[in-house]
Amino acid sequence: MKLCYVLSSCLLLSIACSQEPSAFEQFLQQQPTRSFDVLITHGEIIDGTGKEAYPADVLIQADTIVYIGMVDTAQIEVSKRIDATGRTITPGFIDTHAHGNPLETPGFSNFLAMGVTTICLGQDGSSPENMHTWMQQVADTIPGVNVAMFVGHGSLRTQSGIQYNPNPTAEQLGKLGQLLKDQLEAGCFGMSTGLEYVPGVYASEEELESLAKIVGEKGKLISSHIRNEDDDAVEASIRELLRQGTYCPVHVSHLKVVYGKGAERAEEILQLLADARKRGIKVTADVYPYTASYTGISIVFPEWALPPHNYQQVVAQKRQELSTFLRNKVNQRNGPEATLLGTAPYAGKTLAQVAAEKNKSFEAVLIDDIQPGGASGAYFVMDDSLQARFLADSLVMVCSDGSPTSRHPRGHGTFARIIEDFVVKDSLLSLEEAVRKMTSLSAQTIGIEKRGLLKPGYQADILVFDPQKIHATATYENPFQLAEGFSYVLVNGAISLENGEISNERHGLLLKRY
Repeated sequence: MKLCYVLSSCLLLSIACSQEPSAFEQFLQQQPTRSFDVLITHGEIIDGTGKEAYPADVLIQADTIVYIGMVDTAQIEVSKRIDATGRTITPGFIDTHAHGNPLETPGFSNFLAMGVTTICLGQDGSSPENMHTWMQQVADTIPGVNVAMFVGHGSLRTQSGIQYNPNPTAEQLGKLGQLLKDQLEAGCFGMSTGLEYVPGVYASEEELESLAKIVGEKGKLISSHIRNEDDDAVEASIRELLRQGTYCPVHVSHLKVVYGKGAERAEEILQLLADARKRGIKVTADVYPYTASYTGISIVFPEWALPPHNYQQVVAQKRQELSTFLRNKVNQRNGPEATLLGTAPYAGKTLAQVAAEKNKSFEAVLIDDIQPGGASGAYFVMDDSLQARFLADSLVMVCSDGSPTSRHPRGHGTFARIIEDFVVKDSLLSLEEAVRKMTSLSAQTIGIEKRGLLKPGYQADILVFDPQKIHATATYENPFQLAEGFSYVLVNGAISLENGEISNERHGLLLKRY
């Protein structure tokens, strides 16, 4: 009898175990409905943490991921099913340094086509004047991607009345600080600086550190286009930013070494950042996968020829000195052939070509025909192996520094090129690591909550694609060509791109951080 009792107990226990509800059934038991909006099936999940891909389905309700795992489709109703067989499912990419005006080009198709679902604007020290009003206008417009804003230090200098003054009064500094507090409290994610540009170039370290204290008090970040990216000055410029890092997290925008050569030089810069982290400073950086920068032509002019100085007076009184400076500066930057102009009427031509057409020296073209502020351009001043080493570093994320309208392929190709060239072709990065650097690392650094990971409870910014088919079509000659290969791009749970076709409806949000 005892034996029969034991055997029957074991049998009952076995039956009970076999009837234990699956993970999906347990999930359903906690749901108020069995009707869901989107189901992505049969794909390989790369969740953004860096861990290896694994097979699973993704279930979405409204704008939120509600379940990741194997889904029994017989038990639910779904409005939209996406078959991801043979493809990868990842979080949407986050561009930590982007440009553009959501009120003029709200669709941001250039970003959507390369898998970017969130962009960070207000970079290089420049942002709208009335942030509260502007942010509300953006929210009402409904951008094509999510927008996170930084407040620009240069713009604050102008609004406070300091502008080009290198020695502001205590009263002016007080107003500057109050403006910063107000705009950070509007929901901005931090402050950006553009110390290579006017008026940021006139800011002292004392001014910057006083503002860093305010940024730190608000628990936010400084993202900096540092004072000088040239090989002989970049370390001093980074150290200046690291001193601000005593008070708040700091971020080196579009990390590069102009004129620097080789991976060894990159190691020296990365060691500088690593040493700072050992001292307790929170410092990160981003990089774009091109060896040409893109900015205004004023970058080659001396400070004494830029506002607030009277340019015409400078030309009249110091023309020969200006000519010599420009000749040396441009030649140091690999010559006029390495400056590709991006503004009409010279767009698509090098400075050397324009000079030849006008039958005059390139420095005369700069002085008389273009002048500071008269054009932007791409400058081929970086080294492949050096920049690739930056990209490989675990705490360096990806940015485009691009926009829908700038004549540089990074605005339309950056994130596609990371996958196409640095994952598929060169294997510099695994796909899992590349995705981490374009998603969760960016979200954690900037402070963007509930994005950057494939995880229940997170916002449904999601990509579906075959890595082998990703292609960055944008070139320096034709920079406005959309990237190819992304099968689906979802923004806040809604399909914004399907098989290369971008939706006419926009689904982005104006993100805020308080």
